[in-house]
Amino acid sequence: MTFRRIKYKSEADFDKLRESAKVVAITLAEVAKYIKPGVPLTYLDNIGEQCIRDHHAIPSFKGYEGFPASLCLSVNDVVVHGIPKPQDVLRDGDIISVDCGALLDGFHGDFAYTFAVGEVKEEVRLLMERTKESLMLGIKAAVNGNTVGDIGHAVQSYCEQFHYGVVRELCGHGIGRDMHERPDIPNYGRPHAGDRLQPGMCICIEPMITLGTHKIYIEKDGWTIHTQDNLPAAHYEHQVIITDKGTEVISSYKLIGVVLGTQELY
Repeated sequence: MTFRRIKYKSEADFDKLRESAKVVAITLAEVAKYIKPGVPLTYLDNIGEQCIRDHHAIPSFKGYEGFPASLCLSVNDVVVHGIPKPQDVLRDGDIISVDCGALLDGFHGDFAYTFAVGEVKEEVRLLMERTKESLMLGIKAAVNGNTVGDIGHAVQSYCEQFHYGVVRELCGHGIGRDMHERPDIPNYGRPHAGDRLQPGMCICIEPMITLGTHKIYIEKDGWTIHTQDNLPAAHYEHQVIITDKGTEVISSYKLIGVVLGTQELY
């Protein structure tokens, strides 16, 4: 067994991570402009890849362990890692998680947002709203001296009061020169348990919350992950750095907010 050490970052590293995160923010906002009924998922993927490359970055996901696309596009009951296919077209009432990664100057940016396609059912709208709120609570718990268990507990305790499923097999992660680093950031857990947060860390917090069961299954393609009961799932992700002066959210939904006409805290 190989023990993976936590990789701590310098202030110069943080600056590069901020720049990578900016590329992701711009790309997600650009993709947001085209999320509407009738649009093929492959078109969204092409838009995303072009935007990343136009900003002198490389899509982090494309080719990662064989993943064939630049964006993870996960519709309705697909929790994460959805592969865009030519026959897949958005329909009114769908929801779609768009997860984007960009490698710039040796460091990765990675975060995600779930969009409504046209008008969605009220229970689905609430799932999205509450999943995003659970992310904000996770961020509040992500402070120097707390643990990854504090983050997971904040997400889990909020979501389960609505009887939502909190996916166990998937989690957030550290990030830097590698897209997935220690520590793992589960969306469930006990307070004060697990790795302790310290200055120099950069982590991705990403609640994956379902309308029904927390159980999942993986398609034969080895990537696409569905809810076991085929009910919808929502997924939001922010990238944060831990410093001795506090926690900084380096990802941003504000450009998405401009496109959608919504107010975004970060």
